[in-house]
Amino acid sequence: MRLVTYQRDGAVSTGVLRRDGAAVYPLSCADMNTLIETVSLEQLRLEAEAAEAAGPGMPLEDVALLAPIPRPRQDIVCLGMNYRDHLAEAAGYNAEAFTREKAVAVYFSKRVTEAVPPGGDIPSHRGLVERLDYEVELAVILGRTARNIRAAEAGSYIFGYTVVNDVSARDLQTGHKQWYFGKSLDGFTPMGPCIVTADEIAFPPALELSARVNGELRQSSNTSLLINGIAEVLEELTAGMTLLPGTIIATGTPAGVGLGFNPPRFLKPGDVVECTVEGIGTLRNTVV
Repeated sequence: MRLVTYQRDGAVSTGVLRRDGAAVYPLSCADMNTLIETVSLEQLRLEAEAAEAAGPGMPLEDVALLAPIPRPRQDIVCLGMNYRDHLAEAAGYNAEAFTREKAVAVYFSKRVTEAVPPGGDIPSHRGLVERLDYEVELAVILGRTARNIRAAEAGSYIFGYTVVNDVSARDLQTGHKQWYFGKSLDGFTPMGPCIVTADEIAFPPALELSARVNGELRQSSNTSLLINGIAEVLEELTAGMTLLPGTIIATGTPAGVGLGFNPPRFLKPGDVVECTVEGIGTLRNTVV
């Protein structure tokens, strides 16, 4: 199932995309966080089948898609430098700021007041940011409370997957010697276009992902190349913290971001960024 949050006539609700992606069937939960926490995948499937049987659904052009989880309940948990090729290009840009111990995961958090929807704008924050960058990432969404789980059972805790563009202000990120501020400005978390439920994707995911800027391919890789895999990450994190339903984990980005070019190729107003993950879709946003 491909789940969405949408707005129609001023009302926000959740829905499931028709198989051809051309229409939306409404679901009973108005809020995706509530849906994830209270509705099982089996119940969700039955409701989606009933909605499909009731009619053709609402044409996609008649609704406005929002980010699948417009307002995450907690900061997004992020993996830094989790592809070897990106680790190398980041170290080449600034070795002091982008260094990691071998095999030790780099975690940081990303504050999200409101996630940017598919087709929405990425603010350039003129006067504050000069080095604006993009990062295509597969995001994992947990479906139940996780604490002290084993890697072998990690897949059963996942509700679904979506696409995140981990927009980054490189000058703030490196200038402050930490990543939180440079990753958490308003509008720095485009998300979508949908959540694909975990039953649709084999675990661990081995999905092609890519990013294009103004149609030019910049990033291209596969999630099978993660240095620290999803199961390993969940086992490590939950050994010391409780992760709640709806928790979003951004798994890292491959090489090809703006800082990796010589000279760097940062974003500017008017640029269109398209982040794609196989089996989920394309998240398209414009810098303003």
